[in-house]
Amino acid sequence: MSMNVHPLPPSALKGEGMTSQRARDRLASKLKEDGIKDARVIEVIRNLPRHHFIDQALHSRAYENTALPIGHGQTISQPWVVARMTEALLEFGVPQKVLEIGTGSGYQAVVLAALVPQLYTVERIEELLRQARRRFRQLGLTNLRSRHDDGKLGWPDEAPFDAIILTAAGDTIPTQLLDQLSPTGVLVAPVGSPSHQTLIRMRGDGQGDFLQEELGPVSFVPLLGGIG
Repeated sequence: MSMNVHPLPPSALKGEGMTSQRARDRLASKLKEDGIKDARVIEVIRNLPRHHFIDQALHSRAYENTALPIGHGQTISQPWVVARMTEALLEFGVPQKVLEIGTGSGYQAVVLAALVPQLYTVERIEELLRQARRRFRQLGLTNLRSRHDDGKLGWPDEAPFDAIILTAAGDTIPTQLLDQLSPTGVLVAPVGSPSHQTLIRMRGDGQGDFLQEELGPVSFVPLLGGIG
């Protein structure tokens, strides 16, 4: 099976003990056991140094299948959720141009950037974006652009996008984002209140309508407007 995975530099793959390759292999096996089917996604997560995306005090927990705090009231998502959202975005073909709303630590962005030709990511909290950009540089990514802005507004100057992914949950999908999706594009997002959220996938039919599917319960931080 051929894989459209951009290799990460060897220096990014080092780790020892709880951050070693053995720990990453265990996480990859766990994702597969728990229903992740896309081998490309599993392989990227197997090779990606998740401990680089969190505070050093949490490194020993980097390869647990759990969300972890990254400051500013935000979290790095559970690896299974990152894998499931990525898999859902890729299921009907690799989108050429993807928009991510909510850069956070940068982990989901890097997973996607390893699998798609062009990734655009927007973050409203400047300090989080500054840290994420440093990680992007360390990993040598050249197909990723980032922006400090209100994620609800998307990135209209670069629209349309073949796929859009949201890493925070609102009651609805902002209209501005749907307007930036190509007519046959795919959008994956958590939707709902803090106590009850569902991962949904919307697919354009090419005629201006969207087919909506529910992919299961999830838990994300709220989707906020403005700039932090």
